[in-house]
Amino acid sequence: MKKIFLIFCLMTVSAGFAFADTTSLAINHFTIKENPFAKDEVAVVATDSLNNIQENISGTFEFSFNGLEDTLHFDKGTAFYRHKIERSTFLYVRHQNETGTHSILYYIYKNDKLNPFHISWVLLLAIPCALILLAYMFKRFIIIAIIIFVIFMFFNYHSGLSIPTFFQSIIDGLKSLF
Repeated sequence: MKKIFLIFCLMTVSAGFAFADTTSLAINHFTIKENPFAKDEVAVVATDSLNNIQENISGTFEFSFNGLEDTLHFDKGTAFYRHKIERSTFLYVRHQNETGTHSILYYIYKNDKLNPFHISWVLLLAIPCALILLAYMFKRFIIIAIIIFVIFMFFNYHSGLSIPTFFQSIIDGLKSLF
């Protein structure tokens, strides 16, 4: 009797895994890449959790770029953000769908071409915390830590990362943990 019950449980569990590979038409992961067809523009690519392009995504989706709403038209998993990037800047991209809010912070470095670098919310949180910890541990380091912190905040603000966006990216990162 125990063997039959065990076989029944294993079959039930394996049936649940058989349906786990279904795909949805919602964008849960995306990346930012340089637009190969236009100079100084970026493309939003819908990906899965392993950064493979989801070519089945087509249609219109709402995104927010640095707080400004924009409608992107996806075709085979790729949409083009039609605004020129004039200089190196931060680009905070958010997308909200029925599964939740998905957001990523990028630093777009501009030289001859655009190079997007993903900035983790952990790094945004670690730099000020490390400065505070160093200032607390070494009392003579307080003035230097304050100067470094002001330079850090000025660089962020000058490159397009405002204080609300800074905290919003950290909050979204913390929400993704839970």
